[in-house]
Amino acid sequence: MTGRKKHDKKDHAPRPAKSAYESDLERLQIELVAMQQWVISSGARVLVLFEGRDAAGKGGAIKRIIQYLNPRSARVVALSVPSEREKSQWYFQRYLEHLPAAGEIVLMDRSWYNRAGVEHVLGYCSPEQYELFLHQVPTLERMLVEDGIILQKYWFSVSDEEQQKRFESRLHDPMRRWKLSETDLLSIIKWEDYSRAKDDMFRVTDIPEAPWWTIESDDKKSARLNVISHLLSQLPWEKIEPEPIELPERPTADDYERPAKEQYKYVPDHAAELKSRG
Repeated sequence: MTGRKKHDKKDHAPRPAKSAYESDLERLQIELVAMQQWVISSGARVLVLFEGRDAAGKGGAIKRIIQYLNPRSARVVALSVPSEREKSQWYFQRYLEHLPAAGEIVLMDRSWYNRAGVEHVLGYCSPEQYELFLHQVPTLERMLVEDGIILQKYWFSVSDEEQQKRFESRLHDPMRRWKLSETDLLSIIKWEDYSRAKDDMFRVTDIPEAPWWTIESDDKKSARLNVISHLLSQLPWEKIEPEPIELPERPTADDYERPAKEQYKYVPDHAAELKSRG
């Protein structure tokens, strides 16, 4: 057994049954909706950072968190490679413009910690830029928290064996093949380098004002339940009863006549073809 596998070996807890998972996920998503109402009402600003190795399950967790939230006050930020102009800016600048305003929830699918991870490991930044980042980021995060932003940082931890399975699954899945990039392949070769980079990052940035929370994510379903449950426990939210709504009576039809259907273009009924096959 290699040192890497020994280091990453995990005790796997029993996976939740499908029915139990779906039931608890629904319960937690209902609470997320209630929590968002508190965020909107109180004017809270919530920023959640999702980090971890490639194929660690961040995207799936974010999808379940955002699924039923009001998109007017909850959004996902997943920035692409910086432009030449952005490269000339202060490193944090392009991230800071996406910070939440009052009543907003922002989920960052990877964040400024790219500099401590992929940029550092693959040489996309200089050693001086890397050291400057580690020097500045604790101060920046303290400033955000001092200003009233609720900041949560999650690290999704996946074993090398499970990551390999997920990469192989993507390779043979036409709907997810796009998720397998050159950077993903390098993450296999650079596994130990990423481990050291993560350890170094935690030593500097796991601060009391903005600690890192690790999510064991070899079981995606458990990881989703755990991160949602924890996020809900970290906000001082309370349930706000919505204003009562009474649906009006639908008025009786007047002399309006609907134009003939032949005047409009309708999408072909593809679903009807499937029904006929059944």
